[in-house]
Formats: sequence, structure tokens, C-alpha cells
Amino acid sequence: MERLTQPEEEAMQVLWQLDGGFTKDVLDQLPEPKPPYTTLASTIRNLERKGYLSSEKLGNSYRFAPLVKAEEYRKRFMSDFVGDYFKNSYKELVSFFAKEKKISASELQEIIDMIENRKPE
Repeated sequence: MERLTQPEEEAMQVLWQLDGGFTKDVLDQLPEPKPPYTTLASTIRNLERKGYLSSEKLGNSYRFAPLVKAEEYRKRFMSDFVGDYFKNSYKELVSFFAKEKKISASELQEIIDMIENRKPE
């Protein structure tokens, strides 16, 4: 699975949220400043070329649908992220956030409880 650029990831986030749509739908959902329509259309075509989207021609437009689930991408992205920045150690990742005061002791305890009870989220 090829890593996404920032504009590609932003477009995919919208398409995952909408469960597919037209380029205009994506443009409408993106925050300001919005890219030009043609730039976004190229980004979406790149996502299709990379295998993240399928397209269906409807009239003069194409409707795009995700081929890769958000969860699947998240797992791959996080695995690569932890490998690249934290020496493949999730302990290092959590330690980083604790040192930066981005996670509280109570949140850490919730994570421990989830691990011990094997509950998702």
C-alpha cells in the first residue's frame, strides 16, 4: 500500500466519511483554504491510480468509492509511523506522549484496562 500525500489523505478522509462521492462532494467538505477543483480532481485520480478508489461514470461525472477501508489504512499508517519515528516500539510512542503531557495518567490507566480486558477502544 503506497503512502498517501497530505492532500490525498485529506481527500480520502472525506471519501471515507461520505462512503464515496463526486469530486464536488469532496471539495464541499474540505476546510478552507480549499484547493482548486482541478487540483483536487488530479489528487482523486492519483488515489484511483494507487488503488485506493474505484470510479463509476455517471453522466458527465465520476463517482468515486473507497477500495481501502479507513481502518486498514490507519493500521498500516500507524505501523509505519511507529517504525519510522519510535524504533518499532509502541512503548516509546506512549512514553513520548506522556513526556509531552499529551496523555494523562487516567487515560493511560484506561489503556491498561483495555489491554487487560482485551476490549477494543
